[in-house]
Amino acid sequence: MKEKKDIRMKDLPESDRPYEKALRQGVQILSDQELLAVILRSGMPGFSSLDLAAALMRLSKSTSYPGLTGILHLSVTDLMEIPGIGKVKALQIKCIGELSKRISQSAARRQLSFTDAASIGAFYMEQLRHEEQEHLIAMMLDCKNNLITDIALAKGTANTAFITPREIFVEALRQHAAHLILVHNHPSGDPTPSRADIQFTQQVARTGELVGIHLLDHVIIGDQRYYSFVEEGTFGKWEPC
Repeated sequence: MKEKKDIRMKDLPESDRPYEKALRQGVQILSDQELLAVILRSGMPGFSSLDLAAALMRLSKSTSYPGLTGILHLSVTDLMEIPGIGKVKALQIKCIGELSKRISQSAARRQLSFTDAASIGAFYMEQLRHEEQEHLIAMMLDCKNNLITDIALAKGTANTAFITPREIFVEALRQHAAHLILVHNHPSGDPTPSRADIQFTQQVARTGELVGIHLLDHVIIGDQRYYSFVEEGTFGKWEPC
């Protein structure tokens, strides 16, 4: 970033300053760049916080998700490549991203139903859709379909999560689960199951029938989309015990 003689924030008309605009009209009036400028708070000699926010937006274009979503994919090291963004500012930006995920998940929790794939998809969407590797989560349910726990069982490559049905059911038996729902993500953003996904789900379903822990559904998370094996009729539902 070459030094230049930019207009300083205090040199801008008050109506154009992000802080003053937010106070006067509400934060919803701010652009993405202005919101970032408020979070960054200060710039550096020759560059206002608006300039740093613009540099941050440009850097996000280097990810697979340009724009605000791309910022979530930047590491602290990536963020610190921008002159004027040190470790503290980088951590603040990462914390804002994590807060946004948790707020979305907290809102989705209120509508979470273990017999409704859409609500399961919404609950895990913000947690998983930004991941660049596949993650497999098992939701362990009791006999009345109450959640005992959800456990991250595997983390794989960009398109594969490595685990066997045996490992899943060892954990399910440890948790005294009666039912099981699998959730995993596709980093590509397309939740359509691969042939391996279908074969793996069939293996888990068959193993579950043998050990008496039924697989109720397998939900694949994409980018603002999900795929449910039950909704698509890939296998039928089981009645609660």
